Amino acid sequence: MLPAIASHRSFRLGRGIFPLLLIVLWALAPAPGLAQDAGSLNIQLNKLEPDGDACRAYIVLENRGAQSFEALRLDLVMFDTDGVIARRLAVDAAPLAAGRTSVRVFAISGLACGDIGRVLLNDVLNCADADGEIRDCMERITPESIADVPFIK
Repeated sequence: MLPAIASHRSFRLGRGIFPLLLIVLWALAPAPGLAQDAGSLNIQLNKLEPDGDACRAYIVLENRGAQSFEALRLDLVMFDTDGVIARRLAVDAAPLAAGRTSVRVFAISGLACGDIGRVLLNDVLNCADADGEIRDCMERITPESIADVPFIK
């Protein structure tokens, strides 16, 4: 008789937990299509090299999503080795095709590479695909650096 009571209680407990478990799993699941559409964009500060009285920066953009970027303008801030803002630049990184990797090169005039302590992705000034503005660009971007200075957001 005792095993029947125990299994009856287990059954009732299981019936109460099962709907709760389904609700939790449903809440944790991504919305249909959301993860596929958003994609991610890795931007790597790859190299800094002297260019006269300027510093030439190379960034590698890896578009891991299914969405192309017709416009992508980045607000970058360079800090010196003491942490003081040394320069601010707007860099055009588009066009960038879906699922592709591209390299962009730009000059940081009046600033020697050795004087750069870190680079900040401060904002995304313009971000659009063929249909218009993309609102969540900053959230999609992951900055990284293999250069001698950190690249952060």
